[in-house]
Amino acid sequence: MLSIGTPSVFSSAGMEDVQTPLVFDTPKFQVWDYVVCGAMLLICAGIGLFHACTGGKQSTTREFLLADKQMHVLPVAMSMLASFMSAITLMGNPAEIYNYGTQFLMIGLSYSVLIPTAAHCYIPIFYNLNLTSAYEVSCLTNIVSRSHCR
Repeated sequence: MLSIGTPSVFSSAGMEDVQTPLVFDTPKFQVWDYVVCGAMLLICAGIGLFHACTGGKQSTTREFLLADKQMHVLPVAMSMLASFMSAITLMGNPAEIYNYGTQFLMIGLSYSVLIPTAAHCYIPIFYNLNLTSAYEVSCLTNIVSRSHCR
């Protein structure tokens, strides 16, 4: 119910005659937006081409995926953080909380239990077995045929 004295767009008097189109001024890319976007793409492609041409050290899958188990803790931690906190997560979480409330924080609380558990129970097993993903476990336990394994 509207308070008295405030004009209402939804008043019933004369509503049949009034048709106001919804006009949204959507932002469009300007010249500098294209320049910055193109520069970012060129820089990323340049980095990829540089490492493809000069980075001949990675000749096996183990060297590529595990860095031959010679990386320090900080780069590994930053890589895991970057893959865990994706852009979709950063954009979607505020909308999730806006739509469904603070119950979403329970996921954050569960992370405080699950992440240390995984770090101390599961990751050492994967490390000692030289596995790069959970899908390789099925090859060890013969769940799938040997033709699907490496």
